[in-house]
Amino acid sequence: MKRKALLNTASAVGKLRAGQVIAYPTEAVYGLGCDPSNEAAVRKILTLKDRPESAGFVLIASDFSQLKPWVADIDKSLIDRAMQSWPGPVTWLFPRAPGVPDYIAGKHDTIAVRITAHEPSRALCEAFGSALTSSSANHRAAEPARSAEEVDAYFGDSIAGILEGALGESQKPSEIRDLVSGAIIRQG
Repeated sequence: MKRKALLNTASAVGKLRAGQVIAYPTEAVYGLGCDPSNEAAVRKILTLKDRPESAGFVLIASDFSQLKPWVADIDKSLIDRAMQSWPGPVTWLFPRAPGVPDYIAGKHDTIAVRITAHEPSRALCEAFGSALTSSSANHRAAEPARSAEEVDAYFGDSIAGILEGALGESQKPSEIRDLVSGAIIRQG
């Protein structure tokens, strides 16, 4: 199989704006990403991963303004709680904004969001000007991809490309916390 070309940030943004799915490095593993407001692109990720819609997605961003359309209006003290760990590898479950589709939030009343500190992901969100979906680059029953070669082996020409850049140094997926209760849902 011919290796998928690596994309620079500008090329990756062009693919995202065209409604395509790309892979990109995150803090610990490669992720599959697309424009979360593009239902067809999101559904393509669900199909590629054999992932149920009910699971929902994590959205990553470079700043909180990119997350505002997706999260409900809440008390500033709760936002401050999340901001104490951001940017960084902590995903918070925020109350879901009215109108957020099930294909993004799944069956949940919350939506999983993170402001990433990982520079390639952060630069991608900043250049795109919006949050992106973030779901580990693997089929549901497989281990997450930790290299561009593994992404290629899993998805080949089914995705539009792979953002160049290195993985972060984390060996574990991001920690997940509930914003309202503060409870740790998944240890990071």
